[in-house]
Amino acid sequence: MRVILFLLALLAFPLLEIWGLAQLGQALGWWTLAPLALSALAGWALIRGERRLFASRLERARARGDMLFSALLDSGRQFLAGALLLFPGVVSDVLALLLLLLPWKSLNPEPPRDEGVIEGEYRRLD
Repeated sequence: MRVILFLLALLAFPLLEIWGLAQLGQALGWWTLAPLALSALAGWALIRGERRLFASRLERARARGDMLFSALLDSGRQFLAGALLLFPGVVSDVLALLLLLLPWKSLNPEPPRDEGVIEGEYRRLD
């Protein structure tokens, strides 16, 4: 049953993209090509930038003692958002923006930092 639902979602996605582009094309006319081209350029730039930053992100996570899987997930999220921006369509662009803008929980939360401050009350005795 899950496989059938997955296949239906896979088939519905391109149809939803075509419908969204048709609606946008009716509203904007030929100006529809400008946002599509800009989103494709943004996706290309995001993928190229992530390709350069991938090794340094893993090295930084290893040096801090964080889980490498967290750095891999973050890089994968950036790469997937870039690929969705490359794919022409309104729905894929919205999904890419959601991937980029929504905060994600870290798998390895940072412990609270001790800054040498002790909180409490004091009284001076003379």
